[in-house]
Amino acid sequence: MTDFRKLAVWQKSYQLTLQVYQSTSSFPKEELFGITSQMRRASASIPANIAEGSGRNSDPELRRFCEIALGSANELEFFILLSRDLGYLHVHQFTSLNESVLKIQRMLSGFILKLKNGWRISLSFG
Repeated sequence: MTDFRKLAVWQKSYQLTLQVYQSTSSFPKEELFGITSQMRRASASIPANIAEGSGRNSDPELRRFCEIALGSANELEFFILLSRDLGYLHVHQFTSLNESVLKIQRMLSGFILKLKNGWRISLSFG
């Protein structure tokens, strides 16, 4: 079993989740069960799926859960754009969230590719 907390992509996605919760706290109350909830669930799904996949003791399973996490990152990217266009995010909030989600998408894509190519995760966490 891999300690998911040691994975840089998990660390960054966890920080993004905290950032999303903070940024959405000022969204309109009528969005509590709409965009606010969707963004929070999508952001939390990223590190949660990485953590779950890390506990499966199988690189193919870890890859599958990282692919799910990547889907959640894509969903979150959409909601970040929508929130900007609806005026719910200030420019600096949008820029920070958008840069973070794009970095996480790149990290997950690279990690998934390494896992597909047979890279052994256990080798990097002796």
